[in-house]
Amino acid sequence: MSTPDIAVKKLSKLEPKGVMGNDRKIIREVYERLLAFYGPQGWWPVTPPGGRSPVYSGGPTNASQRLEVMIGAVLTQNTSWNGARKALENLSSQNGLDFQSLLEIPEEKLGLFIRPSGYFNQKARRIKSFISFLNERYGADWERFFAEPVSQMRRMLLGLYGIGPETADSIILYAAGRVSFVIDSYTKRIFYRLGITRGDIPYEELKQRFEKVLPAESELYNEYHALVVIHGKERCTAREPKCECCPLEQICVRRGINRLSC
Repeated sequence: MSTPDIAVKKLSKLEPKGVMGNDRKIIREVYERLLAFYGPQGWWPVTPPGGRSPVYSGGPTNASQRLEVMIGAVLTQNTSWNGARKALENLSSQNGLDFQSLLEIPEEKLGLFIRPSGYFNQKARRIKSFISFLNERYGADWERFFAEPVSQMRRMLLGLYGIGPETADSIILYAAGRVSFVIDSYTKRIFYRLGITRGDIPYEELKQRFEKVLPAESELYNEYHALVVIHGKERCTAREPKCECCPLEQICVRRGINRLSC
């Protein structure tokens, strides 16, 4: 049985009760509908051994790929994955996607390599700050970071320059493989339109609503977030959402949508 199948089986056992039950019911149904429509997403994209470009192959399986995911989480800030991918390809072509290289490379040179990701000077500083933190705390055994309690890991990440909740949770979930649900603009948009959240809901509040009703499974959180992202990109877009082609059409109140297209 595949991981998504296991997740659906677990979700189907949850019975709605009260207000939290309503969250549980709709969050479960959204996941099942999106998974049936799009299929497993294979997140986070990583560069295979000997490769030069990230591919969707089920996430990281070694230290090098976990480091790549952490760098990618910073590079995707305020940009498309296409820009972040090009930046990672540049680093890979220069053998720059390893811990020691990132530790030694000058910030200005790193900025040139990651230029396609946008805001490259700020992101170079953020990456150098993160790598320096790992080196100062763990040295060559930097992977010990992944063994920290999730609450401690998140607290440390949020204390670093330029790392906010979404980036921190992405690192915890996709690089460390630990349980921490990721909220992004797609999540807020989709669940606002579904009619179960307000438009200005804070990050932490929405994160807690998901984590209270979902089984604490990193594989489930991974797949759910990936499905939300593809749905937000392909159908529940900011402008002219494709409502009549949407797998959530039957359960969506279309809040805030004035024009439909298909």
